[in-house]
Amino acid sequence: MKKPLILISNDDGYSAKGIAELVSFVGHLGDVIVCAPEGARSGKSRAFSMGELTLRRLCTDTLPGCGNKIEWYACSGTPVDCVKIAYQELCPRCPDLVLGGINHGDNSSTNAHYSGTVGIAFEAALKGIPAIAFSLCDYDADANFSPVRPVVEQLCRNVIADGLPKYTCLNVNVPKCADGALPRGMKLCRMAHGGWHQEVETFAEGDGGSYQLKGFYCCDEPEAEDTDRWALDHGYVSVTPCTIDITCHAMLASVSSLLS
Repeated sequence: MKKPLILISNDDGYSAKGIAELVSFVGHLGDVIVCAPEGARSGKSRAFSMGELTLRRLCTDTLPGCGNKIEWYACSGTPVDCVKIAYQELCPRCPDLVLGGINHGDNSSTNAHYSGTVGIAFEAALKGIPAIAFSLCDYDADANFSPVRPVVEQLCRNVIADGLPKYTCLNVNVPKCADGALPRGMKLCRMAHGGWHQEVETFAEGDGGSYQLKGFYCCDEPEAEDTDRWALDHGYVSVTPCTIDITCHAMLASVSSLLS
């Protein structure tokens, strides 16, 4: 029986603490191929590159005890570029699981649309491969990822064993916990409705002006207990099933008059 093959990428770059922690959490589950960007690619969502890309091998490790291999590569492109190149050029067969993360920061609600971490999971879902995006709601470069470990191990074991419906993935966000504390549990959630406000900070206006995208997030339904934002705000891990089908099926009948 073949060992599971796990492909991992991120949008914080191959040297980020989060991806190293993720590899350490799942290395005992199977062979691992890591293909991650050369540097930070946050906010790249599902973008891919049209120009020439570079790929370089970093190292290959063998885990003592189980003998599982971990291969590390760095790519000059986006997180989606990393998945595409690894899938065709590095993986000896179709991966059993693709993982994005662990992201340094929140990718719940609207943030999921912008996230390169979630983009990794969607790219895998487009290929029919089970995938999970993991994020910790802590932007510190030296964040404490220990509360994420049991979440990663449980979900990855179960998805490897049972799979996911085709063309779907999971977006998983873990709240920032006080030192030594663990989340209150996991909750299956829908994406909260909300958005970003005051998104542009102006330094100099006019032609050649200087601007930076910043702003703040505001949830439109903070009391809705079935959302990812409510779960995170109340100390739970949010697990949101996602699909690549962006069709609004509920509208198919209601807008049919537009075509007559």
